[in-house]
Amino acid sequence: MNTHFVTFSDTVSQAGEPSNQDAALLDAYSTTVVNVAKKVSQSVVQIKVSGRSTPATPAQRRAPNRGDADGGSGSGFIISTDGYIITNNHVVAGATTIMVSLPDSRDYEATLIGRDPATDIAVIKIYADGLKAIRFADSKQVQVGQIAIAVGNPYGFQYSLTAGVVSALGRTLRSESGRLIDDVIQTDASLNPGNSGGPLVNSAGDVIGVNTAVILPAQGICFAVSSNLTALVAGKLIMHGRVRRGYLGIAGQLINLTERIKQYNQLTAKTGVMVASVEPDGVAGNGELLQGDIIVGFNGQPVTSVDDLHLLLTDDTIGRQIPVSILRQNRHKRIVVTPGEIK
Repeated sequence: MNTHFVTFSDTVSQAGEPSNQDAALLDAYSTTVVNVAKKVSQSVVQIKVSGRSTPATPAQRRAPNRGDADGGSGSGFIISTDGYIITNNHVVAGATTIMVSLPDSRDYEATLIGRDPATDIAVIKIYADGLKAIRFADSKQVQVGQIAIAVGNPYGFQYSLTAGVVSALGRTLRSESGRLIDDVIQTDASLNPGNSGGPLVNSAGDVIGVNTAVILPAQGICFAVSSNLTALVAGKLIMHGRVRRGYLGIAGQLINLTERIKQYNQLTAKTGVMVASVEPDGVAGNGELLQGDIIVGFNGQPVTSVDDLHLLLTDDTIGRQIPVSILRQNRHKRIVVTPGEIK
């Protein structure tokens, strides 16, 4: 009987030494990160603010103060060659002066184009030549486990890069306005105060998110507003200076629905939004809503929480008559409201 021996390598790697295959993989990863750094380095800027006219929020206080009690710093990135820059709302909110430092050491005073506290996105503009823009990727194509590279200015150190992976998708994050930011990307790419407003990019160097928050007691839990949501909000800020949202003029609270009420009214949802008070201020046409009503549907969509209602009150609903499904004295009823515009 003939015996055949199969060998995988003529030499055996010593303990602690990478094999040729491991070295090749490491080189490929390193090459990717290096190429991304070269591609985006000229598009990421440092933002310094001063003269805040309002007390700093907790998010603003996380930004490092460079010896200025009413100032702070953060990051941003250029999205057009004519000087539009995206950053976080909490980086520039309340500031009277916004200074932008480019990677080539040029400094410019920026103009605030618009900001949206509900998504923590803001757009500023500088007037400069030779700007290099970075482009958005489709965040719907992002997958858990893919490379995520964060670029920013942590603790005021200009241009710093960290790499990790996308840890989770579809997270929600509570904004300073109280609304939920949907479609948030979770990553383990290290973020620190000052990284806020910087881009989270993929292996091609395209933006998949805007770094916006870090859970300080945790290790490696960081969040970014998705590129698709950012592009939508930024477009509205550039065009109109704000993001229009509907307003009902009510105070609502979550309420559990009993099985008896659900069965009697043929409802599947377990919760609704009870109207705690109605503000007849003329902004919204809410005269048909009464205190104690339970909202279970809005414009044909189910409502199970106040957050659901916020999401459904889009700019398309402003000034339109919208059907609302309510429970009044435990019986289903349909009324009509006309949302105003929240200011």
